Amino acid sequence: MAEPATMGEAKAVKPRPWGWLVLFASSATLICCALPILLVSLGLGAVSAAMFSTIPFLATLAHYKTFLFMGSGVMLGLGFWLVYRPGRACPSDPMLAAQCESAHRWNKRLLWFSASIWGVGFFAAFLSLPLLELYWHLSGQ
Repeated sequence: MAEPATMGEAKAVKPRPWGWLVLFASSATLICCALPILLVSLGLGAVSAAMFSTIPFLATLAHYKTFLFMGSGVMLGLGFWLVYRPGRACPSDPMLAAQCESAHRWNKRLLWFSASIWGVGFFAAFLSLPLLELYWHLSGQ
């Protein structure tokens, strides 16, 4: 059995790539769906068309947006569970505990930032058009 590390021998906690993976997935939902809708809404449809012709994988992302949002939503849910799970504890070593708490604070910030990006993308991809149609129907135009 290994002896516990003393304060001078404390090993740094290796960061895990979950947070960056969730941020990348939620950013993809924003780029595929919210950005083109924003550009067209601002009268920049030609820019949106040029962007889709220059970067062809955007059309693929937009075509499979339901699966993209489901996958990134599952990753966000897993991220929330990992960050806020019951029984999460930091080491008793003061140096490692400080590193653990700092990493935990940054993980929460990154997770909430990713969730807000995902929410904007979800609104733009799935809710903006039905809400606009409802508005036009209720206003009688």
